[in-house]
Amino acid sequence: MTIADPDTLSPASEQKEARRARLFTRISKMDAWFQVFGLAWVTPVLKAAAGDNPRAQMKEIWRLLAVPVIAIAAFLMLWAVLAPKVQTSLGAIPGPGAVWTEAVNLHQDAQAKAAKERAHYEKVEARNQRFIDRGQPERVKDIPFTGAPSYYQQIGTSILTVFFGFLIAAAVAIPLGILAGLSPAANAAINPLVQIFKPVSPLAWLPIVTMVVSALYATNDGLFSKSFLVSAITVTLCSLWPALINTALGVASIDKDLVNVSKVLKMNTWTKITKLVLPSALPLIFTGLRLSLGVGWMVLIAAEMLAQNPGLGKFVWDEFQNGSSQSLARIIVAVLTIGVIGFLLDRVMYALQSLFTFTNNR
Repeated sequence: MTIADPDTLSPASEQKEARRARLFTRISKMDAWFQVFGLAWVTPVLKAAAGDNPRAQMKEIWRLLAVPVIAIAAFLMLWAVLAPKVQTSLGAIPGPGAVWTEAVNLHQDAQAKAAKERAHYEKVEARNQRFIDRGQPERVKDIPFTGAPSYYQQIGTSILTVFFGFLIAAAVAIPLGILAGLSPAANAAINPLVQIFKPVSPLAWLPIVTMVVSALYATNDGLFSKSFLVSAITVTLCSLWPALINTALGVASIDKDLVNVSKVLKMNTWTKITKLVLPSALPLIFTGLRLSLGVGWMVLIAAEMLAQNPGLGKFVWDEFQNGSSQSLARIIVAVLTIGVIGFLLDRVMYALQSLFTFTNNR
């Protein structure tokens, strides 16, 4: 960006240059959030539109936007060409067009089921109102809708399950990580357990979790269903370790000078943790939480398949068992949905990290 010599500028030109400078400052501030949400290409577009070295900005637009778009287009073309050549027991692998058609069908099916559910509850409400008008309140009943969940409801169930398991994992991992980072003895005690249980597959945890939940949670009429708890606890057991390891590493990496200052000031343990340990270790703690959420999302799909929790995992399993001509395309829709949601979950955690940490060490 070239700014003319202020001594040669007229008052109108000075005002114009001041407005441009403020505009570029705002764009630079917004760039941090564009980075968080995976929209880094917006910054050079805005700078080019504002007249800031358009040639250099076009190079950035090419690198950040055009190249990814070309790569995606090339992938779709290869998919469309090669997919029909692969024959399976359910027919040829569907191409992008067939998958898009099934995505539209799932959307329309979700809308139809939502309308059916609304009609059901309207009928129940009208029925109950008639009994109230007749003076028969004892006959009023809350009749739940028993239809199959829609695709969007299954997505919502999966997201709720993964966050439930992830929050339990974070509540356990962060305190244990702080303890391990502060105390060499605690680290020596915790580390062997981490190394043993970290590589265990969710498929190995699932039978144990299922038996424990069935023994302790005898009824299926509580706040959570058994399948939900089985899936969520399996997510917890598999997503626990990245957060624990990174928290311990972050706490153990605190500047020794800060630790010495806390001793000089005679800080108690709680003050030391809240005023010194957590602010210093937050970047690595959030890195561990992002890894844990990603692991939990991957684990969840397998857990839902076997636990039959009505989420995306069960959707994939049901379509595989169904074996219809549309099943393969619907499974691919679910795979793409899982990938997109996983990306969005990571962006959410990255945004939280940017809000609560003030460092470039992400």
